[in-house]
Amino acid sequence: MTDKPSPPALAALHLAAAAQTVGVPTYRALYERIRDGILSGKLAPSTRLPSTRSLASELGVARGTVEAAYERLVAEGFVIGRGAAGSRVNPQLDTARLGAAANAIPAGAGPRTVGPGTLRPACVVDERAEAPGGLGGDLADNPDTIPLNPVGMPFPLQNGLPALDEFPRKLWARLAARRARHLSHEDLHYQNATGWAPLREAIAGYLAIARGIHCDPGQIVVTAGYQGALALVAGVILRPGDAVWCEDPGYFRAQDALKLARATLVPIPVDQDGLDVAAGERTAPNARLAIVTPSHQSPLSVALPLARRLALLAWAQANEAWIVEDDYDSEFRYTGAPLPALKSLDGGERVVYAGSFSKVLFPGLRLGYLVVPPSLADAFTAHASLACPAQGLIEQATVTDFITQGHFSRHIKRMRQLYAQRRAALADALRQHLAGRIELAHQAGGMHLLGWLETQLDDRTVCRIALRHGLAPGALTRFCLARALPPALVMSFTNVPETLAGDVAQRLARTLDAAAGIPPVS
Repeated sequence: MTDKPSPPALAALHLAAAAQTVGVPTYRALYERIRDGILSGKLAPSTRLPSTRSLASELGVARGTVEAAYERLVAEGFVIGRGAAGSRVNPQLDTARLGAAANAIPAGAGPRTVGPGTLRPACVVDERAEAPGGLGGDLADNPDTIPLNPVGMPFPLQNGLPALDEFPRKLWARLAARRARHLSHEDLHYQNATGWAPLREAIAGYLAIARGIHCDPGQIVVTAGYQGALALVAGVILRPGDAVWCEDPGYFRAQDALKLARATLVPIPVDQDGLDVAAGERTAPNARLAIVTPSHQSPLSVALPLARRLALLAWAQANEAWIVEDDYDSEFRYTGAPLPALKSLDGGERVVYAGSFSKVLFPGLRLGYLVVPPSLADAFTAHASLACPAQGLIEQATVTDFITQGHFSRHIKRMRQLYAQRRAALADALRQHLAGRIELAHQAGGMHLLGWLETQLDDRTVCRIALRHGLAPGALTRFCLARALPPALVMSFTNVPETLAGDVAQRLARTLDAAAGIPPVS
């Protein structure tokens, strides 16, 4: 173990000129310099970093600047902090996998050829073919089939929805009306199947700032939400029978979409550190694709640590496989800084990044996007033009204005504060009214709470009874492919105002009474 920074290590930390050149905050330039030093091997695992005081003095910056950079490195798993013992590069990092993540695809090891002649329109469902394992599920599992309550709002605890009661509808209507009034003859023509160019530029700018993803707008494909994105991925990358790693438990609607594409689903267990990459390598090392939610696993809410992220990227690189990163709610993290996207580490260009406006704006838009590797850009463009073109121009233009005029970032900030309050209120109410009957899992972010139930209960039955009480939680069982986990409820707090948290908890208590056969109190 290295006790003090070596001269090359110290050289890797100098950033004054770089910060001035790229025009980024100094703490971020320092963070990126250290991160790049770790990925390139200049800062080996277990290398001791300078103290914040000494490095600040040497670089001529404020100590708080160095502390901010170190805190982000610790949060992302590059560095471990040991108090008075100082900070070191994470000793558990695999140097071989660090190199694989840092390097581009080597010559001669490019992806399997994918061209327009091999495209299969996965958006078109063959009704004669029965998907293996069946599709659909209970009413409470599918947000598209749950009716609105009598006042036109979703039922409390319903998953997959932002706070619809707090969306700035008047502002949105004003932006949309302005776009509609100024439609030109050109706007009435067929649009680019991959999306309106200004929207793709706005998305690229947002991702560079918020998620650390630096891409060309030509790599972005606007889609009909996440389901439309999966249809594109299946049509371009998959052939019938291809093996796909799926998180178990994982997002069941993604599983159903893959079944429609006739893929072979390979359940990979999720533990306290997310997708078990080693288990995937043992079970199906030659899989064509992996579907992951690394920043906030759906539904267990754990995050994929750096070591496993690098292992996943190394697997994809070695096996010419692809990874779909579903970054569905990374904006909503309530403790610490948002975790970086897996795509930001993707030196080998094996990750297809999927984002959606359903969670941050509203799902009625049915608007999402993909960031595809350059090697696949032409194939995705061809497939989109044939089978899955982007949504209407007015919707895309309105989203563009919402982003470029600053409303998007302000809306996310406001929703993050609102969700933190609603989350705390619902959690407190559940602990008060269901003490000993439900155990809430600890999580740093997201849009739902996971509540473990008493083992004798069936979570699907609980969800069906909950609908009769005006609630719509999800059953953890529905997310499982092969695993048998204890019963639990997946409960969104986004549409539960603080003033209603107590009432929702009491109704859920009555639901559990009914599920357990306890007669109601007269």
